[in-house]
Amino acid sequence: MRECLTDLRSTRNPKARIKILEGHFATVNSHINTYIDMSTVKCRHNNGRETARVLANHFQNNTMIDTIVCLDGTELIGAFMAEFLADTGIMSINSGKNISIITPDVNAYGQLVFMDSTLRMIKHMQVLVLAASVTTGQTITRAAEAVSYYGGTVRGVAAIFSNVEQTAEGMEIFSIFQKEDLPDYQAYLPSECPMCRKKMPIDAIVNSFGYSKL
Repeated sequence: MRECLTDLRSTRNPKARIKILEGHFATVNSHINTYIDMSTVKCRHNNGRETARVLANHFQNNTMIDTIVCLDGTELIGAFMAEFLADTGIMSINSGKNISIITPDVNAYGQLVFMDSTLRMIKHMQVLVLAASVTTGQTITRAAEAVSYYGGTVRGVAAIFSNVEQTAEGMEIFSIFQKEDLPDYQAYLPSECPMCRKKMPIDAIVNSFGYSKL
């Protein structure tokens, strides 16, 4: 694997940017040929703020939001989104709200759960699910199921990159980067991966924290 990251900037806001790396990577649900590095927008406050601005603009006039559930280490972006959505100086149906930012835990069975201390921020609340990268939509589905189980209602899904336009259940995913922005990006079921069939070794394991070379 050549560790040569390529910069990709959003046409909506150049500070909303990601980096991509080609290779053979394994995620929890799939094998992919492109690793998407989001450390810039997840860790640097200027880039995170501008990324949040793009995402918030999509929801501010049409979606009631009480809570943002952050997946994949997107808390920085989620906090800035809440600030933009609740801004009293703009026309927003969430203006003046005190929007909650929470992150689910994962239990021993791999299910997403919320701690008792944050249940009041889910039950009877209008929830936005925020993810970094959506490959198949399965994690979004699990998050939506968790929100529903604890008495909340998912009103929107946002992501920095999404390989799919909606989940299998029909939930629309609004993302800054889509598959069209990465035309060579491919995701496969592990059992159907053509790179595995060609005996190409897996370069790295990928999760929301980054990648780990094998």
